[in-house]
Amino acid sequence: MQPFTTLTGTAAPLIRANVDTDLIIPKQFLTTLVRSGLGRHLFHELRYDPAGQELPDFLLNREPYRKATILLSGPNFGCGSSREHAPWALLDFGIRCVVAPSFADIFFNNCFSNGILPVSLPAESIAQLAAEEGPLTVDLSAQTVSGASCGFRFEIEPARKATLLEGMDEIKRSEANLADIEAYEARRRAEAPWLEVSQR
Repeated sequence: MQPFTTLTGTAAPLIRANVDTDLIIPKQFLTTLVRSGLGRHLFHELRYDPAGQELPDFLLNREPYRKATILLSGPNFGCGSSREHAPWALLDFGIRCVVAPSFADIFFNNCFSNGILPVSLPAESIAQLAAEEGPLTVDLSAQTVSGASCGFRFEIEPARKATLLEGMDEIKRSEANLADIEAYEARRRAEAPWLEVSQR
């Protein structure tokens, strides 16, 4: 997982409430277990007509938002099903940070597992960020999102912050504690050998 430290880039203002995971990545694209390639289907129903042609009025089909790395949105972002393909599609498109007033719990957790920073800010602050003409900067160490004329601090749990700064998913964090895990397993075998499953 790529570490997240400081991100400066274009912010796409998709300011709408209850953006669900089926809107982020529709169900017909969930047959793959490969993370790459899902970005072209991000917000598929908003980006394309029934014939698969781009809808020119949708913001991700316009410059400079084609290369957006930050997404600004409304409350309850990521609601709906628990599909992990939703953060995969965002990340494959290039989105590393989503800023919204609130997030669905499972989507919120999936973001951290995939290297995306979900930032909770009041709607009024997001509106000010959306009005910025230039790029935004997200500084995870300082816990700030800022533009040329405004800036806001966000809260994040220390453990989640460390996960992104270090670029360590749950598996990598477990592997970092492998010595402690092995020591525990050895002690447990010595103290309670009857718990061991026979290998014969």
